[in-house]
Amino acid sequence: MAKLAPSDLAQVLSKLPAQNSENVIVGFDRSDDAGVFRLTDDTALVQTVDFFTPVADDPFTYGRVAAVNALNDVYAMGGTPLSALSIVCFPQKGDWDVLGEILAGGQAAMNSEGVVIIGGHSVDDQEMKFGYAVTGVIHPERVVTNSGALPGDALILTKPIGTGAINTAVKRGEANAATVEAAIKAMTTSAAAASKLMLELGANGCTDVTGFGLMGHAFEMAKGSGVTLSIDSDSVPLLPDVLELIERGMLTRGDKNNRAYVGDTVKFSGSVTTIMQSALFDPQTAGGLLISMGSETAAEFVRQMPDARIIGSVASHSGAYIEVK
Repeated sequence: MAKLAPSDLAQVLSKLPAQNSENVIVGFDRSDDAGVFRLTDDTALVQTVDFFTPVADDPFTYGRVAAVNALNDVYAMGGTPLSALSIVCFPQKGDWDVLGEILAGGQAAMNSEGVVIIGGHSVDDQEMKFGYAVTGVIHPERVVTNSGALPGDALILTKPIGTGAINTAVKRGEANAATVEAAIKAMTTSAAAASKLMLELGANGCTDVTGFGLMGHAFEMAKGSGVTLSIDSDSVPLLPDVLELIERGMLTRGDKNNRAYVGDTVKFSGSVTTIMQSALFDPQTAGGLLISMGSETAAEFVRQMPDARIIGSVASHSGAYIEVK
């Protein structure tokens, strides 16, 4: 199940009337990871929702991935998740033990982060889907958005990319066990530690890389911040076998949609192969955080987070929003 094409969705949302509330800190007009609503001078709500079709054969793992994916939206904003509501689309004549395992996996992941599930909603659907609406809190003055990147910042990516291609290969029976295991490890790794560290060191901007791929989310950060992101494709971490799988045609509909969304706002140097370009557009599930922070603090961040990589830098806007070499 791919997301709606972001370019089409943006057109629909642009036609909605403006909502005037002085307490909305981050609304849907910002293309950010979660909404933020001020309750008091010291507390704001962080709210997000996400659900999708299975990305793992094991139902318990599927539930875990769905939980991590939803929680990471709150972590990307610098928030602390507190509670969640389950979203269940499941066939009435399906195997109820399977649903039980999905719910158990999701609850285990939520509870391990100190988050409680307090309810949910279910519908009869022949195509299984599962996810969560998550509520968290944050101080109104500590919100980290995708529009705060500054010229001179370094760009950090906290996880390797390639889950979209690997999940496609799994569905076609063409992914080996080691590759699948690496993808599951990435998708079930929480962004909690990365979020905590970016707050301690001082991040200027952040977004989590999910359905719009690295390029789509980088575009939103660049456009929102009014800057140009320079990305070194050789520094972008990849999951095992991703380029080989893409070469064999393991692409999702998201590849085309994400390319259309970014359009000509990204410039690739001649050294970036078409296969690598597809990896950069590959839609992710429970992907890593893309963080913009000062170069010195970025070096300290990757020292403390060994899986994270510095993949580029931020410059003043110079025509293209993203330049990839």
